[in-house]
Amino acid sequence: MRVYPDQLARQLSPLKSVYLVFGDDPWLTENCKQQIIAAARKQGFDERITLDTQDTGFQWSQLEQEYQAMSLFASRRIIELHLASAKPGTDGSAMLQQLLAQPSPDTILLLIGPKLGQEQTKTKWFKALDAVGMYLPCATPEGAQFQRWLDGRIHTMALKLNRDAKALLFNLYEGNLLAADQALKLLKLLADDRELTAEQLSHYFEDQSRFSVFQLTDALLENHKSRALHMLAQLKAEGTAMPIILWSMFKELAILLKLKSAQETGTNLNSMWSSLRIWDKRKPLYQSALNRLTLAQIEQMLALAATLEAKLKQQGEEDWVGMSHLCLLFDPTAHRQLAHIEVV
Repeated sequence: MRVYPDQLARQLSPLKSVYLVFGDDPWLTENCKQQIIAAARKQGFDERITLDTQDTGFQWSQLEQEYQAMSLFASRRIIELHLASAKPGTDGSAMLQQLLAQPSPDTILLLIGPKLGQEQTKTKWFKALDAVGMYLPCATPEGAQFQRWLDGRIHTMALKLNRDAKALLFNLYEGNLLAADQALKLLKLLADDRELTAEQLSHYFEDQSRFSVFQLTDALLENHKSRALHMLAQLKAEGTAMPIILWSMFKELAILLKLKSAQETGTNLNSMWSSLRIWDKRKPLYQSALNRLTLAQIEQMLALAATLEAKLKQQGEEDWVGMSHLCLLFDPTAHRQLAHIEVV
């Protein structure tokens, strides 16, 4: 049964035989784990065993022995198993299915691991455990989802922040729930029940948002210029290699070129989405860019990207100003104002 982290508190009675906490967000993963452990302890699961597949000498038989052993200190126990990979292998898959075929009412198996892809959720071992347990996907929320998470934490901590203060927190910490939660806890200590403004917050915190090159290109396709330039600055500050950003730019611009060329010849784009590996969720992003950019503008952007790549490979120069220039050109208005400026 799939349950999202913000729904977990309402789904902890009765307890499940197994909980699958998988995801790439450390705050969500830890928060879900602690909620499950706290609920289990209230119901008499007082002993906790921790195993890790990365530990030297780990064998899947250890899990079997612990699962079937009688507790020495309590009548009920939690076995916390950390999976280094979303693929437990042949032995692990068989063991997990075997143990949960007849789940013990006195043992809770808590699996913690990395983000699962769709292919992993279709495997036999996952389906077997999901059928008797609960799956909690702990992916870092973005955009509106992050705003809802932030509003929820602010409400839980009974903090008072005006609209600008909330907007500043969103801008500072999007993509980094751990840092955002630490910031809110600090504010709880400092606020003294006062309403806080953005100006007051700016004295306390540094920008700790984290972004990927994929989020950057999504923002560019949607023509969110300020957001995109903020992401680019953060990627630079975090030491993201310029070749990675250039690769992402070339990839998206090449797709736009193919789509725009087809559009101008009257080709139905519905036949191209699948071949270009563009899924339904991302179609509106490309459609937005196609609606505002001309073929000539896309070609000009590809030429600029090639210039930036040549500077990097031939001169070893990472031209971040030129990259900012390229980002702005996803807006057709910028072409009229900036396109005449040559990047050298």
